[in-house]
Amino acid sequence: MRRQLMLLAFPLLAFHGMACAQSDPCADAATQADINECVGKAYKKADADLNAAYKEAAARVKGDDGQHKKLVAAQREWIKFRDAECDFVTADAGGGSAYSMALSACLTTLTRDRTKQLRGYLVCPEGDVSCPITKP
Repeated sequence: MRRQLMLLAFPLLAFHGMACAQSDPCADAATQADINECVGKAYKKADADLNAAYKEAAARVKGDDGQHKKLVAAQREWIKFRDAECDFVTADAGGGSAYSMALSACLTTLTRDRTKQLRGYLVCPEGDVSCPITKP
């Protein structure tokens, strides 16, 4: 269990260090509650960025009912995966004061990854058959 917490802590410390290096207003967080708030804000921003990328992708496939339905289904399943994955990853922190931080950090990481994936779909080169969204 201690090893798992250490494996979880390293990415969180790196995340916190990156936040500090980017003049994060939460860089002076001194308590666990302050850190939880800071990481929570990062997740809210990541979620807003994801929603913007998803809306753009959905708008791009709006005319193709089949692709639109597939995108909606994929996003719903991805949300289930993200939540289950973060529940699994943070299981050892459950009930502890660092749980909120660990959960928000996990959600932030996976949400940023999904945003990058959706944005990548929007800039596929013409003729790329592995890309589900064609350029307008």
